[in-house]
Amino acid sequence: MAGKAVIDAVTARLQANWTLCAIVLDDTTGQGPGDGSPYVTLEFPVAIENQITIGSPGNNVFRETGAFRIKLVAPTGKGLSQATDWIDQLRAIFRGKQFSGVTTYAPSPGAIDNSNYLGGKFVISSSVPYYSDLFA
Repeated sequence: MAGKAVIDAVTARLQANWTLCAIVLDDTTGQGPGDGSPYVTLEFPVAIENQITIGSPGNNVFRETGAFRIKLVAPTGKGLSQATDWIDQLRAIFRGKQFSGVTTYAPSPGAIDNSNYLGGKFVISSSVPYYSDLFA
């Protein structure tokens, strides 16, 4: 899981740059908005932290690297056009950006296969690799 500073920075960037559908944070139920409308959520499945410098207590660089996932969930039956357009727009928000101490790289394209269909919903996601330095 990513550190709190990374989670906060990524969440703030998404909230500041996305208005096409709801953003559901900390989605533990998997239900999203009660009306069944599309929504976006974030996941932070993998991260690691390494010490980059030594010998300067309080000023050493510790680098967190990992990937977060942007997940777009929409009702089925709407076709692929909107979902693929929206996931590309979401990827652009984070493609090669620097914000709040986080540097992101190339987000993965959304895959489309049988695993996209989940209980009447179409789920497409993109993974975004990142790094963030902290000093301690």
